[in-house]
Amino acid sequence: MEAYTGFAAVYDRYMDNIPYDQWTENVLKIFKKYNMPMEIVCDLGCGTGQVTKRLAAAGYDMIGIDVSYDMLMEAMSDEDSQGILYLCQDMRSFELYGTVGAVVSLCDSINYLRDTDELLTVCKLANNYLDPKGLFVFDVKTVHYYEKLGSSVIAENREEGSFIWENDYNPKTRDNGYFLTIYEENEEGTFDRYEEEHLQHGFTIDEIIDAIKASGLEFLEVMDVDTMSAPTDDSERLYFIAREVSK
Repeated sequence: MEAYTGFAAVYDRYMDNIPYDQWTENVLKIFKKYNMPMEIVCDLGCGTGQVTKRLAAAGYDMIGIDVSYDMLMEAMSDEDSQGILYLCQDMRSFELYGTVGAVVSLCDSINYLRDTDELLTVCKLANNYLDPKGLFVFDVKTVHYYEKLGSSVIAENREEGSFIWENDYNPKTRDNGYFLTIYEENEEGTFDRYEEEHLQHGFTIDEIIDAIKASGLEFLEVMDVDTMSAPTDDSERLYFIAREVSK
């Protein structure tokens, strides 16, 4: 089942708990900390462009990349996306027309990579398209997060429809599958059904740092997304920050 197809039209409505404003502020703080100038920024796995549009509003020239055509169509339909270049590409083989000041990837897009080989590929591509001293900033859900979620079902009823999230985590492979079902009321008063099946992978901190270093990037820092400080055993989402050093 292909991800983010028909579901793209209702994604933002049901994912309204995602703190895009805070995440964007966090990225801006990281940019400031590492002296990132007002240059072009590429948003990998941009989805409906929520972070892309916020960074554009902050003054950056933005490129948004996502493998889902439907998600990009939702992004481009927003008037706040004017001036943003959106490209339908797979992050494992993305191509840019030139270099950029930073590559960012939020909302656990990196967790969709299957293994450390694919992670290394993405890090190498980011390194290739970064300006000298450019930054690669991305987040991941931690192994602890997936272990805590385990095999569970989350359901929510709303006035306009229902949302069911069936989760299954394999601790041996660190693969996490989830099946989403949404019933959305349409204009006829009946309900449209959307189904999505996703697979994510839990990477360890050491695996990610090793991939960053093997790609030629300089590893700078890992931090807890919520506290913006050093991670703990209870951290559920982490930022990794790397820098181009070879050009």
